[in-house]
Amino acid sequence: MELKEAIQEKYGEAARRVSTGEGLPADCCTATSCCAGSAAPSCDPITSNLYDDTQADQIPGEALKASLGCGNPTALAELKPGETVLDLGSGGGIDVLLSARRVGPKGKAYGLDMTDDMLALARENQRKAGIENVEFLKGEIENIPLPDNSVDVIISNCVINLSCDKDRVLREAFRVLKPGGRFAVSDIVVRGEVPADLRNNIEQWIGCVAGALRDSEYTGKLSAAGFSSIEIEPTRVYDSNAFGPAVSGQFMSAFIRATKPLPAVPPLAAPKK
Repeated sequence: MELKEAIQEKYGEAARRVSTGEGLPADCCTATSCCAGSAAPSCDPITSNLYDDTQADQIPGEALKASLGCGNPTALAELKPGETVLDLGSGGGIDVLLSARRVGPKGKAYGLDMTDDMLALARENQRKAGIENVEFLKGEIENIPLPDNSVDVIISNCVINLSCDKDRVLREAFRVLKPGGRFAVSDIVVRGEVPADLRNNIEQWIGCVAGALRDSEYTGKLSAAGFSSIEIEPTRVYDSNAFGPAVSGQFMSAFIRATKPLPAVPPLAAPKK
């Protein structure tokens, strides 16, 4: 099974568990991880305790249960009323719904996901929440189905690390952002070298580990895509309980910020004498 198909299957399985009320498997502490079927109330060191009670009260419980992220981009991104927000890999819709409330009825929140079961769950969560300024799109983050210069803010929650073509993802993000638009995502980042056997393990890719970029790589790729004002802020550093002693302390959740620069203003012509 190819990586993309494996990711779709795992995400679909997580969505179906939430939709049917089946819940998490009994061995959730050892058999799941972010992107592999865990959820916020679980003991998973990556996905647990990301949203406070105030945020949880704003959305259906199914949206929280389907959250497979590694951070809370809606708490860290400075969303303003009237803005248009795009969530890359929106899953069950938790960050889209929270963003929609923050941008208000004059704003818009898009969610983009490639998995039919997750999209169905997200749309049902939208219906339950009664939020109208939301649209969920089917597609891949490497090919965003929105026009150029159409989005004020891009958020994402532990999804970009899953892509095999992160350069294209970042170029697409840059394309759809308006000049002055903000890139504000949570993702897994690594410091130091990752063992080759871990990098080549498809289950570790699905678990948000093998595809993680080094912090310096992330900065370099964002810069190459055209972004400026790049910052990487660690939010959680994982010990051996998360990924094993060989890489203890090397993996971290981080909030990654960048900006699409405004066009250069041509200098005023000197007055004619």
